[in-house]
Amino acid sequence: QVLLVESGGGLVQAGGSLRLSCAASGRTVSSLVMGWFRQAPGKEREFVAVITWTRERTYYADSVKGRFTISRDNAKNTVYLQMNSLKPEDTAVYYCAADDSITFGSMFLGPAYDYWGQGTQVTVSS
Repeated sequence: QVLLVESGGGLVQAGGSLRLSCAASGRTVSSLVMGWFRQAPGKEREFVAVITWTRERTYYADSVKGRFTISRDNAKNTVYLQMNSLKPEDTAVYYCAADDSITFGSMFLGPAYDYWGQGTQVTVSS
């Protein structure tokens, strides 16, 4: 069992930055694929970023590429999402997800993940 707890959300003006954290317990993040997803009001949950457990490869949605960075601190068993140049369209509840047996193609799909955090709200004002 993996417990994920997100933090770091809040209200920020367009162009600002936030750093989300996802603290994991029950497993080490270095043994998991860790992803970030988001869901805006009235919209489906969408993939944001993922970091693999080997070689720490990272992948991003086109909408956030160049602005967001996913990283992992194994000593703290925590995954981060650094969000820069935020836009109003980034407003959503952001969720951390984890899985220990996921294929490459499934890393971008929410249903493939077994473990989810409770979510943290990010609101970007214009």
